[in-house]
Amino acid sequence: MTIKDVCDSMEKWAPLQWQESYDNAGLIVGDKNEKVSGVLITLDCTEEVVEEAIQSGCNLIVAHHPIVFKGLNSFTGKNYVERTVIKAIQNNISIYASHTNLDHAPKGVSYHLAKKIGIENGRVLKPFQGALKNLQYYIPKGQEVAVRAALHQAGAGNIGEYSSCSFQSVGEGRFTPSIDANPTLGKAGQAEIVEELKVEMIFPSHLEGNILEALKNAHPYEEVAYSIISLNNSWKEVGSGYIGKLPKPMAKSDFIQLLKDKLHLSLVRYTNFYKNEIETVAVCGGAGSFLIQEAKRQKADAYITADIKYHEFFDAENECFICDIGHYESEVMIKEAIHEYLSNIFSTFAVLKSKIITNPVSYA
Repeated sequence: MTIKDVCDSMEKWAPLQWQESYDNAGLIVGDKNEKVSGVLITLDCTEEVVEEAIQSGCNLIVAHHPIVFKGLNSFTGKNYVERTVIKAIQNNISIYASHTNLDHAPKGVSYHLAKKIGIENGRVLKPFQGALKNLQYYIPKGQEVAVRAALHQAGAGNIGEYSSCSFQSVGEGRFTPSIDANPTLGKAGQAEIVEELKVEMIFPSHLEGNILEALKNAHPYEEVAYSIISLNNSWKEVGSGYIGKLPKPMAKSDFIQLLKDKLHLSLVRYTNFYKNEIETVAVCGGAGSFLIQEAKRQKADAYITADIKYHEFFDAENECFICDIGHYESEVMIKEAIHEYLSNIFSTFAVLKSKIITNPVSYA
């Protein structure tokens, strides 16, 4: 197995196309063609984590946060980012990051935060918009089965919990092959009328290249007639945050204690709240102030996230109980999720969780 095999597996879960424009997810350090000796999973990549990888015999680190967000102008070791990258290169350690793309992925960071708290019957808080496309293509009746199967195999036609979805209608196809054509049906230079099917399938926009390749390889026509339309439909399984309900309503003080117990917290920053009980809870792993209004709009009794600024707490407006649990604390559970995911795929090398607590914040 190579570094690329591990990267490809991570990107089946969290495609790089789902990352935010400011992000730097993907392979940051290393040669994708190198063989894998072991994988070390961490929230942050630091010098200590690289040393742990060396001692553990792992030549690939899979981190949530990218060690490099912006371009580096030098590699002199003047800060921890440069020193970490230098140490990794010197010891042939590759570094891969799955960041905001994993935040947005199905069963990503916020899902696992919600699961840790005990939220049930959940859904994505703010689904992606404009990340789906619709493929329409035309094919002679009787030849549609193989093409449809190839497109399903490439990732088209999956909607929520349903797979192999498509719609088709019957019509007439009219064409005149040129004298240089090699038509599947009809003869060169002669007008032809063929009973055709129009088939439609929805697919994720990041798979467009694979979808078109599958269509052209499987379709019997020399020139495939198709169109692709961008959709404004929301993608309910992909997006930011997560919202659901507690098994039973809880008093505010009991809910705070639940957070401390489930997430091993010593401190919670929170707002006032007028309700006596909390039942509907929204969460967002990491810095999630951008979802405060969405949590309120969806009538969340509580919103759990991190990195809330002083003035942003006022946005609760006594309509929602906002809790800031800390950035590290809101995301660290994704280490276990990545470990489980990769361990189920790869059995020929060790997949380990880092034992180092990379949280740079301490509480007194």
